Amino acid sequence: MIADGVENEEKWLAAGIAGLQQNAFYMHRALDSNNLRDALKYSAQMLSELRTSKLSPHKYYELYMRAFDELRKLEMFFKEEARRGCSIIDLYELVQHAGNILPRLYLLCTVGSVYIKSKEAPAKDVLKDLVEMCRGIQHPVRGLFLRSYLSQVSRDKLPDIGSEYEGDADTVVDAVEFVLQNFTEMNKLWVRMQHQGPAREKEKREKERSELRDLVGKNLHVLSQIEGVDLDMYKDTVLPRVLEQVVNCKDEIAQFYLMDCIIQVFPDEYHLQTLEILLGACPQLQPSVDIKTVLSRLMERLSNYAASSAEVLPEFLQVEAFSKLNNAIGKVIEAQVDMPIFGAVTLYSSLLTFTLHVHPDRLDYADQVLGACVKKLSSKGKLDDSKATKQIVALLSAPLEKYNDIVTALKLSNYPRVMEYLDLETNKIMATVIIQSIMKNNTHIATADKVEALFELMTGLIKDLDGAEEEVDEDDFKDEQNSVARLIQMLYNDDQEEMFQIICTVKKHIMTGGPKRLPFTVPPLVFSSLKLVRRLQGSQDQEENPFADESSTSPKKIFQLLNQTIEALLIVPAPELALRLYLQCAEAANDCDLEPVAYEFFTQAYILYEEEVSDSKAQVTALHLIIGTLQRMHVFGVENRDTLTHKATGYSAKLLKKPDQCRAVYRCAHLFWVDDQDNMKDGERVLICLKRALRIANAAQQMSNAARGNTGSVSLFVEILNKYLYFYEKGNPQITVAAIQSLIELITTEMQSDNSASDPAADAFLASTLRYLQFQKQKGGAIGEKYEAIKVLVNDTVVIFTEL
Repeated sequence: MIADGVENEEKWLAAGIAGLQQNAFYMHRALDSNNLRDALKYSAQMLSELRTSKLSPHKYYELYMRAFDELRKLEMFFKEEARRGCSIIDLYELVQHAGNILPRLYLLCTVGSVYIKSKEAPAKDVLKDLVEMCRGIQHPVRGLFLRSYLSQVSRDKLPDIGSEYEGDADTVVDAVEFVLQNFTEMNKLWVRMQHQGPAREKEKREKERSELRDLVGKNLHVLSQIEGVDLDMYKDTVLPRVLEQVVNCKDEIAQFYLMDCIIQVFPDEYHLQTLEILLGACPQLQPSVDIKTVLSRLMERLSNYAASSAEVLPEFLQVEAFSKLNNAIGKVIEAQVDMPIFGAVTLYSSLLTFTLHVHPDRLDYADQVLGACVKKLSSKGKLDDSKATKQIVALLSAPLEKYNDIVTALKLSNYPRVMEYLDLETNKIMATVIIQSIMKNNTHIATADKVEALFELMTGLIKDLDGAEEEVDEDDFKDEQNSVARLIQMLYNDDQEEMFQIICTVKKHIMTGGPKRLPFTVPPLVFSSLKLVRRLQGSQDQEENPFADESSTSPKKIFQLLNQTIEALLIVPAPELALRLYLQCAEAANDCDLEPVAYEFFTQAYILYEEEVSDSKAQVTALHLIIGTLQRMHVFGVENRDTLTHKATGYSAKLLKKPDQCRAVYRCAHLFWVDDQDNMKDGERVLICLKRALRIANAAQQMSNAARGNTGSVSLFVEILNKYLYFYEKGNPQITVAAIQSLIELITTEMQSDNSASDPAADAFLASTLRYLQFQKQKGGAIGEKYEAIKVLVNDTVVIFTEL
């Protein structure tokens, strides 16, 4: 049926265009021969095609535009006739003899345009006559297009200020009256369309009405273009008359469109000065009108106006714009009880944006808006409306964008109260926005109270909520937690007591984060705490009695907090991470000369290594960290150091793979020889470690030979050779030239063995080592003499390495 209707409509349109073109042809022939009678006859017949009721507004518009083009040609003919001496008054009367009213009125408007231009009669009289005569067409579509034509041909002939049609009898008041009267009649016709036809076609009619709305709105545009419409006239005449028509029509589509039209076409300063009148009409509109969009667009225009120049801000204060808008929004929300929460939040979001632009220094105004929003939200509970949550994010983002400072936003007491109504996912989005704002503006959050308030806002990112099963993308989760970690690192205060309170506050919050979050949030807290420890140590170096006041912040107190914090990682479990952090804390305790604290951290690291680290690769990594950290420790006494060193060497010998054992053991040699510590130079124990490493390397070679049929790489031997050379150079008396020479011979023999596996990396490593020996010899002096005894060329087979 729809397809049939569309097809029939196309046929009717084609027939209408054909009839119009045929009569236009005869009209043109009459115009060319200056035959006025035939020209009027055929033009009337041509315009009769517009009497159809079979076309939709869209199709009717096509037909109308063709007729409009022809009427333009006819108007030119009438002008020529007037110049040739034809009486325009007689012509004005002549066209009124047309048989049908619609062609008659189109012709009348056309001649009327020429009549006004001739100035043979006051413009106001002709305009008044035309606008009254057009009442003869009461069919909505035909009437709208007729009046649209009237508006089109008369818009450049209105008696405006400075216009050639302004005179004693013609004033701008007459122009305004004409446009307002035409607007009123067009709006009545437009509204009447909703009552044409059966109820089942209501949706179709509303669509057709929307297509025609610009015809009505053009009148308001014409009004806004009239130079003589100043603020007083707009306030006293134009706006009240337009609003009267808007309110009285009681039509949802018309009211929404016309209110939006008023806001868009008239100047910003006019809106500001007539705010009370405009807002007074809002509660009188139909409940179904989308008033939130209307008011939002009004506030958006005013916000942009305020942002355009600081000079206009006093005007806003003078008219008390915030108070009026706030009251109007309250009345609208109260009057429209069925307004969805999305609509109310949109209004408050627009009002807050307006407030931040106009009154950036009035935090109480911004807080008042947020408070009103909380009041509305309190009746709804947690939001599940995605549109509403997006608007709340926009509402909460507005202060951040304006002030570029979360600290200022935190001064708004209702800011966190609004966030309480966000669901978990939206809370995360908002928390991310807050963190990005802090990062972008490098915001300094320097007190524990502000940190407390900030972390309360970011609950969704920081805390595991009871019973909430999160299904989040792993990469998104990592990005979120990494942003929290960066935030923790940014928290800083020069005052050490306050900084400690900040650390305690952060710890309290991140401990609620659950096992997934702790590996991201604990490390930055630990390193932030260690920074404070070093600051304290630096200040205490200048004091006689740094621990005189037990209640003050001290390294001991911080280390106690760190111990508790790192322990939380064991529930994850994340033993490798916890072990690393324990070693970091041990090193910091070493710098503070706190031997018992450092020993305790090492003990915790060893317990983790023994009980939790089971993967062989993880064991190797952890053991190398332990050895490296222990080597740098100077705080331990002989007994404690021996205990820890003994444990480390014991772990080395128990690694699964022989090469790993070998490397760990020769690294342990460094535990017995520390350059800047004379009391930690035990050459004999260094030699024991290196010999043990050599035995393990030899065992690895034998195992490789048994399993693969070749002795494998000599890389381990070359590594051990380098350790021998290192300690020889450092002056360890236990490392002799004979031992080094013996090791070189062993490597050479192994490499020349028939069972030796080819390893380019090991070959290059050995060649580089031998070149180093030659280089040291060539230095001369004490160093050259020291190395002179080492024979690089053991036999002819070694020449290859010296040439590499």
